[in-house]
Amino acid sequence: MRVATDIGGTFTDLVYLDEHGKIGTAKSDTTPPHFEQGVIQVIQKAGIDPLEIATFIHGTTVIINALTERKGVKTGLITTKGFRDVLEIARGNRPDLFNVRYQKPTPFVARFLRKEVSERINYKGEVMTELAVEEVKATVEQLRAEGVEAIAVSFLHAYANPIHEKLAVEAIREIWPEVAVTASHEVTKEWREYERTSTAVLNSYVKPIAKSYIDKLSNHLHDIGLDGNKYIMQSNSGTTTFEQSKETPINMVESGPVAGIFGSAILGQILGEENIIAFDIGGTTAKCSLIDKGEVKVTTEYRIEKDERNAGYPIKVPVVDIVEIGNGGGSIAWIDGAGSLKVGPQSAGALPGPVAYGRGGESPTTTDANLVTGRLSPANFQNEVNMEAVKQAIDEKIAKHFGISVEEAALGIIRIANSNMLNALKLISIRKGYDPREFSLVAFGGGGPMHALALAKELGVKKVIIPIAASVFSAWGMLMTDLRHDYIQTYIRRMNGLNQEELNREWSQLEKEATDQYEREGIAADQVLFVRYADIRYVGQEHAVKVPVPNGLMDAKAIEEVIYRFHDLHEQHYTFKLEHAPTEIVNLHLTAFGTVQKPRIASLGRQGDNSEEARKEVRPVLFEEYGWIDTTVYDRELLNAGSAVKGPAIVEEPSSSTVIYPGQHLIVDEYGNLIITTGV
Repeated sequence: MRVATDIGGTFTDLVYLDEHGKIGTAKSDTTPPHFEQGVIQVIQKAGIDPLEIATFIHGTTVIINALTERKGVKTGLITTKGFRDVLEIARGNRPDLFNVRYQKPTPFVARFLRKEVSERINYKGEVMTELAVEEVKATVEQLRAEGVEAIAVSFLHAYANPIHEKLAVEAIREIWPEVAVTASHEVTKEWREYERTSTAVLNSYVKPIAKSYIDKLSNHLHDIGLDGNKYIMQSNSGTTTFEQSKETPINMVESGPVAGIFGSAILGQILGEENIIAFDIGGTTAKCSLIDKGEVKVTTEYRIEKDERNAGYPIKVPVVDIVEIGNGGGSIAWIDGAGSLKVGPQSAGALPGPVAYGRGGESPTTTDANLVTGRLSPANFQNEVNMEAVKQAIDEKIAKHFGISVEEAALGIIRIANSNMLNALKLISIRKGYDPREFSLVAFGGGGPMHALALAKELGVKKVIIPIAASVFSAWGMLMTDLRHDYIQTYIRRMNGLNQEELNREWSQLEKEATDQYEREGIAADQVLFVRYADIRYVGQEHAVKVPVPNGLMDAKAIEEVIYRFHDLHEQHYTFKLEHAPTEIVNLHLTAFGTVQKPRIASLGRQGDNSEEARKEVRPVLFEEYGWIDTTVYDRELLNAGSAVKGPAIVEEPSSSTVIYPGQHLIVDEYGNLIITTGV
């Protein structure tokens, strides 16, 4: 069987798929700081025999946590003479433009640990000044004396020619083999000095943390007898081996969240839906991404800790284009200094959690509000819920401030949370030139099904899909992944008069690099699939558009087709195109998939509408615009394929609830997914 585990802020999820296509799930508490223990616990809770696991796939928040909590290791930087302060200078296009007290992000490497050495390569990759190897060795001794545990090496124009970085790494390993080292060309071969240096530094900063965690996890899995293929989920929506992930852990920065996005794309293929908005609400955050014509959007413009006030830190590796906000089931409702109601980004987390968890939480959360409005049932919690304590928390912290009832305050919390989530959904759809009415919404995570139908109505989305195993869907997505590596090479050339022979040689070199890497990972060449893109722009522009490029030899006709695609995509992104303006390539981007055999998903088996037999109860539920309505509640695990339900209704499962509004209709498809038409 294939087994996937996903560590979230509150729960560790597991999904397995056996050779017959049968799906099973399990959940257990996340166990910080020893996250690997939660993985072993959830495997045991699922009742799986580790000897039967042929493939194990893992998604983790260890890397993003180490970065945001500043729990990496003391790191030094070696760079080209004159470029010591590139991390400090950063970029001038600050987000908080009119704030005269604006402060740039504090670099992860203090200035006294940033060292310069003599060397210079120009933008063509030509050596201007040879690397002073003895300076490198002396610098390493200085850093060792300062107690650093990791070193990043980033030289000017190393994307064009990495020879000096390779020599520097050899010198470091010769005199200090134990230290963690990252050369910038090992993680990115794209230009932009600041972003490339930042990526190399952050990779080194978390490298020892990643190695320690993956080694512990690997040992624990070995101890219970799990010796099948082991993979880690990457931010580009593919997987890689445990060994490779220890070398470039920065590729795991969004390891968990992107799996659900990829799973949505796969589910869309199964259901014949090409255009998908993937929407995931967990305990701490809500995440969304747009899938256009079956393609998961990937970007190298990713930044951690970026918001409307802070520039954040760039990580120039391929990451699924995802918008994430601090609104989830555990998000705390509070009153700001101006007396307005806010929800998030502060979260109650797993401990103490919402008031409903009975673990000492005193602040009202979105989960508590859903309980008070009848959308969640106290009987569906693992613990006994003290409803009086839940109501009292909302009354004391919110309702009394506004002079309203507890129920009205709870509905207000839900509406504010929905408003925050709606803004995120607009960022990845309307703001990028897409019409949400042409997309279906796939909602998952513990809270996704609860909020999706209200948001779909606002956006004009006609169909909402609640997948089977919705609360652990990110882990389900991992089961469907292939191995994936991205190879991006800066290659600045005008499109008119392009040297076809040179261009084809560049593509061949990237494909050989990919094939060689997969061979080292035990994947045969006939299992490797290539997908090409080029970052293209109008001459004189700063930023480029990613354009699909056909495989095979590029001739004049193929180049003409790529230019035509670029004009159309530019118009979609920026509302205009300049068909007679000169264009140029900036980067070549090769995505190489190592395809692995995946079992087919079995159909539900149970056929025929049995919604009456699946009824659990009728209870009052508070809906926006409608007030309290007696609402039928159904048990999802009992519903057959073909069962039909009319709103208002609630479909409950052990760790999630789907709230269906009046006028909306649900039908269960052959796989057990809930397909809901919104009536807009």
